[in-house]
Amino acid sequence: MAKITTIIDIGSNSVRMVVFQKTSRYAFTLINETKSRVKISEGTYNNGGNLQEIPMQRAFGALQSFMRISKSLKSRKILCVATSALRDAPNKQIFINRVKKELGLSIKVIDGIKEAYFGAVSTSNLLHLDDYMSIDIGGGSTEFCLINDKKIKQYFSLDIGTVRLKELYFNNNDLDGAKQFIYNKLKQYEERFKDFEIKTLVGVGGSSRALSRLIIDQSKYPLDTLHGFTYKTKKYKDLFQDIIYAKNDKKLKSLGVKKDRYDTIKEGTFIFDTILEYFNIKTVVTSGVGVREGVYLADLLRTSNHRFPANFSISVRSLLDRFELDSKITAYMGRNIAGIFDALYPLHKLENEYKTALVLAAKLHSIGVTLSFYKYSEHAFNFILNGLNYGFSHEQRVLIAHIIKFSKNADIKKDDIKEFKELLPSVEVMQCLSFMMSLNIRLNVDLSSTKFEYILKEDILYIKSQNNLYLASELLSKIQTPKNLKAIYLDD
Repeated sequence: MAKITTIIDIGSNSVRMVVFQKTSRYAFTLINETKSRVKISEGTYNNGGNLQEIPMQRAFGALQSFMRISKSLKSRKILCVATSALRDAPNKQIFINRVKKELGLSIKVIDGIKEAYFGAVSTSNLLHLDDYMSIDIGGGSTEFCLINDKKIKQYFSLDIGTVRLKELYFNNNDLDGAKQFIYNKLKQYEERFKDFEIKTLVGVGGSSRALSRLIIDQSKYPLDTLHGFTYKTKKYKDLFQDIIYAKNDKKLKSLGVKKDRYDTIKEGTFIFDTILEYFNIKTVVTSGVGVREGVYLADLLRTSNHRFPANFSISVRSLLDRFELDSKITAYMGRNIAGIFDALYPLHKLENEYKTALVLAAKLHSIGVTLSFYKYSEHAFNFILNGLNYGFSHEQRVLIAHIIKFSKNADIKKDDIKEFKELLPSVEVMQCLSFMMSLNIRLNVDLSSTKFEYILKEDILYIKSQNNLYLASELLSKIQTPKNLKAIYLDD
């Protein structure tokens, strides 16, 4: 596969491009993301589905710019797909031929089933959830995926989209007709849903992300990240209704809606809210990935059934590929802190999820050194908050980042974590985790990957090794221990 790959997605409302750079066999990082709200399907539903000249020209101009960006980034492969707007258009070949002739870009028009499948590939590989239904609301269609135990069970597409509803129902102020239209479409697929208990909905696409952005801004949520953001539907039902029945753009602005969403946010929210109501969904998780990432992953993972290997973390691997100092020390730090956690279990009695967080924090704690040795734990903290995205919940990434941030200071106070309080465990748990992280780092101060034996007796931790660890002994004499650990003895 090419080192740098460009993916372009031509949707009904927007044309979007992402550029990925491989860092190792299965790992990659995003190096460019660009979009243009060309609204290529504007006017189609009142003109027999035919693409109109002005929207086609806007789309062509966007693609022309995308090609220049891709070339500047030295992309060796470009995959371009088009969804509902082009597949429904009788005159689509005019646009496709012009793009091929003048830009040298081949557009692959995919059907709704393929579009849904690409969405399923992206969320099942890049979200932290095991079981959910995802919906991707577009301009002309909405794609549904049913995921169980991270396996793709069902995927299909319905002709429910923001532009379609706007031109057929909203422009005529017929919201009752719009709701009945959606319900009729859903009822046609009742058999697909009957064997699934749907508790969580994953929102893919611009409409659901716009709603999540509103909620994040209004609730002053501490992590400014859409991918993985979770909320309860009941709490924001009134907000959705306010958007749907907003009289004008001024009202939408007062609700916090961005200007570039004025034209489709009411219809997108209506579709989203109707689906939540139909399935009685209680929890929504936001996806920052969709068709584009699915197209890329289908290409990247074409020899592995479009799945990452078991226990593979794309985010961790990508960070280590780019910033790791020594792979042997990375592996050692993970193993050693697991031993510390197990030895101290009678004292802390923490669940295994904290052990997992500690192991990952131990492996990633030194990545900030690549930027600057001084204050490297703070650099790593920011890397984790922004880079540990795929496959992790917000709680997990915030926890790992804070373990690293306080790896040199286990005496954490409530004020130290107040900014992210709603995403973190208690201060007592944080103190315990930070102590274990600090102990792990101090024991490996000479970077020798020494093998240790940990023995807990009467609230005293005895640490045995065969090496003379002068520096470690000096550092351990200054470490802040938890209240229920009386002392540490290093026997070398």
